[in-house]
Amino acid sequence: MQQQISVITLGIADLTRSRRFYIDRFGWSPVFENKEIIFYQMNGLVLGTWLEKDLMKDMNRHSDGLASAHALAHNVARKEDVEPLMQRLNNAGGKMLRPADTPVHGGFRGYVADPDGHAWEIAWNAAWTIDEHGHVTFGL
Repeated sequence: MQQQISVITLGIADLTRSRRFYIDRFGWSPVFENKEIIFYQMNGLVLGTWLEKDLMKDMNRHSDGLASAHALAHNVARKEDVEPLMQRLNNAGGKMLRPADTPVHGGFRGYVADPDGHAWEIAWNAAWTIDEHGHVTFGL
C-alpha cells in the first residue's frame, strides 16, 4: 500500500459556520460544495468538512461517546506568522487552546480549535521546508 493520505474529512455541526471559518479566515477556496459537504484542494490531498450526522450515516456508524486525541497542522514559513494566524482564527469563531510558545523540541507553535472543536496546530519549524506549492518536507 502506498504511504499517503488522499482525503481528511472532518465532521462538523454547521456548514455555514465552518465555511466562514475556513474560507473567510483561513482564506481557502472550495473546489466543491453542496448542502452537506465542502471540499478544499490542498497541497497533495483534499480536506472535506461534512455535516457530522451525514458523515456518521455514510460510515454506517453511531456515536460511541469515545473521544480521541487528534490535531491537524498548518505549518507557516516564518515564526512571526504563527501568532497573527492564530488570532485571526480565534476571532473567526475558533477557540484558543494553547497560546504559541517554543516547545522543548524546537520551533514555535500553538493550538486553535475550529468552531466544531477540531484542533489545529499552527506551527513553524526551522528544519522543515515549505515549497511554493505548500508542500512540507520533514526535517530534523
